[in-house]
Amino acid sequence: MPELLRDPIERALASAVAALSLSRGMFFAVSALYFTRGVGLSPAVVGIGLTAAGGVGVLASYVGGRLSDRYGADRLQQWTLAANGASLLAYAFASNVVSFVLIAACVSATRGLQSTAQVTLLARWYVGPERVTVRARLRVVMNVFIGCGSLLAGLALMVDTTSAYRLTVVLVGAVTMLGTLPLIGLRRRVAGLAARMDASDGAATSVRGRSPLRDRTYVVSTILNAVLAIQFGLTSVGIPLWVADHTDAPTVVVSALLLVNTTYVALFQVRASRGAHNLRTAGRSVRRAGLFLLVACLLFASAGYLGAAAATAVLLLAALAASAAETQGEAGGWTMAFELADPARAGAYQGLSQTGYALALMLSPSVVTTSAIDHGTPGWIALGVLFAATGTTTAVIANRAASRRNQRPTPVGGTPVT
Repeated sequence: MPELLRDPIERALASAVAALSLSRGMFFAVSALYFTRGVGLSPAVVGIGLTAAGGVGVLASYVGGRLSDRYGADRLQQWTLAANGASLLAYAFASNVVSFVLIAACVSATRGLQSTAQVTLLARWYVGPERVTVRARLRVVMNVFIGCGSLLAGLALMVDTTSAYRLTVVLVGAVTMLGTLPLIGLRRRVAGLAARMDASDGAATSVRGRSPLRDRTYVVSTILNAVLAIQFGLTSVGIPLWVADHTDAPTVVVSALLLVNTTYVALFQVRASRGAHNLRTAGRSVRRAGLFLLVACLLFASAGYLGAAAATAVLLLAALAASAAETQGEAGGWTMAFELADPARAGAYQGLSQTGYALALMLSPSVVTTSAIDHGTPGWIALGVLFAATGTTTAVIANRAASRRNQRPTPVGGTPVT
């Protein structure tokens, strides 16, 4: 990626994302075992605690937008990434339910703040389709390093001792904090960054801009994209449970399906972002995502009626369709989140967008299990129809917003706000 090497902002963000994703991959692989064996918690307590912490993260995602507008997205990104690392490190000292829940809340809160700050930084520093392209490249870095982190955590899984899991948690916190290093001093190194980040500098970035909560188009778009983001529950919960308990395919196929997803996103996310460069193309991209998800859900359901070999083949096709939906849906959703936002309140708008995304990630496991896993084929069909309808409705919203924008004169030195 030669563009990444030339751009100091993207280079710093990519380094931070790489460290954060490496640690996340390690943490995902060992956290459940560490919480149950190392801390001594029951699986039910872990689930309830993480769900409660997820609610804190949803709120923090929204607050992060306001703080980014007030204090600068670059500063908030650096501070909260360091705090996230420290919070993860604190897991090594968790000893009971209370300490676990408090630490989990801190981890979730700092992650929500950091995520919103990062997106706000992209919104303020880059312009037009470049924002989505850069975000797509960062997404590729994230996927690759999460995979690397999962492989590294395999060493702890091989040892399979509480001490190995605790040491991994310590490394997770340390690696996350190392991600702050490339962000230190960015304002001194990059000319003009401070002026872009400080919301009070200039009329174009005044904190007195429009509230996203009063922007009906943006609120509806956020809700629709949050519904589509429920698709991530398929990867984290739906596929493993469905393959293991409802198909004749060998359980090892779950790893293959996850590998298909990671590889596909790494190869095609940037390409998908280039096909969603304005509101109309973004709407079409999200509509395609909804249709791909409908196909994927139907394929997942049909795998439950087939023998081992046929089910494996159909599951691989379903994983490809779901992966195509992910790249198309993310590209279209990112473009709409950037293009529909009032540039005067970039942080507040991106905060609302990230809140919808965080809420979807928190609820997606329960939505997928109560529909597809609990009800089988009817549940898969209902889920697929929901995705297809959501994608189609999003395209209608995007087209209407684009039409209104084209009918308005562009103000001097600015972009018409939808």
